[in-house]
Amino acid sequence: MGRAPVLAETLRELARQSRPADRILVCATGAQDVPAVDASVEVSFAPPGTSLQRNRLIEAAEDCDLLVFFDDDFIAEPAYLAATAAAFLADPGLVVSTGTVLADGIKGPGITAAAARDIIARAPAPARAAPTPAYNGYGCNMAVRLEIVRAHGARFDEAMRYYGWYEDIDFTRQVGRHGRIMTLPDARGVHLGTKAGRGSGVRLGYAQVINPIHLARKGTFHWHLALRSLSRHIAINLVRSAWPEPWIDRRGRFRGNMIALGDVLRGRIAPARVGQL
Repeated sequence: MGRAPVLAETLRELARQSRPADRILVCATGAQDVPAVDASVEVSFAPPGTSLQRNRLIEAAEDCDLLVFFDDDFIAEPAYLAATAAAFLADPGLVVSTGTVLADGIKGPGITAAAARDIIARAPAPARAAPTPAYNGYGCNMAVRLEIVRAHGARFDEAMRYYGWYEDIDFTRQVGRHGRIMTLPDARGVHLGTKAGRGSGVRLGYAQVINPIHLARKGTFHWHLALRSLSRHIAINLVRSAWPEPWIDRRGRFRGNMIALGDVLRGRIAPARVGQL
């Protein structure tokens, strides 16, 4: 949403894949989100929210065997799709894959597309290593076997439509009940972590507490992981509120954490409430 120039870079890199995508699907919130694209890119629209938009893509991919999700700010190495397709062909029990992130700008001020290309160009060839088990797929780059998605009606949780924090964990754990979730060493890329177009700090802080508890109650996220996650984020937001990073609204996040904890104490576990903040 609101990042057409960033999306243009991602689409440019997808055109360089050694194994071209059979279809390229983009789900945006409006025409302003989409750069000029050629006829091979199929554009649809949905209300804002990663869960809503990802579900729209699942519906659009009804004739496909494999669906690869990329965030609009993920730059894939040219061999990414070839490596992913090969892994699913080689292992019928593989139902979710997630790639190897060479650098993740979400953990810092962000990475430019030019810097991402340089990181990919300088990265040594991956060692010959087999896929390794993963707890979940990482939403910025992950693939699912659609036969399993269809058979079990797996969807992204639209209760988290206003802030999809951990929607990737929930969805891939649903699918992962029916096979293996693996990290692929030779499907690589860089997550730019672009800051534009992201939600408010208060909303994110609220989701950091409520969403893990919501998923633990559903059974798609282990309770000990949920409690560790929310505790860690509350502690980080509190400590760094005094000297926040310029690109992170730590005070807003901590405020959202506290609002969420108040709701938890009142027994109010409703991710959609973030839309009222």
